[in-house]
Amino acid sequence: MASAETDPISWRKSSRCAANGSCVEIAALAPSRAIAARDATYGDASPVLLFSAGEWRSFTDRIKRGDLEPSS
Repeated sequence: MASAETDPISWRKSSRCAANGSCVEIAALAPSRAIAARDATYGDASPVLLFSAGEWRSFTDRIKRGDLEPSS
């Protein structure tokens, strides 16, 4: 984890990022192994969602299975 606001968080954009900047950024927070996610459109002004490593794994597994696709 960034230590007491001295180490910046290293955000990385989704590989599915649109050209207009409409995408998600994630950051791994060591040593807690937590994952932070935010809206890249708002950058530092964006609210941040925090996931434990297990929660993030479960979330990404559900995305890969298609469980979170909008119903038509």
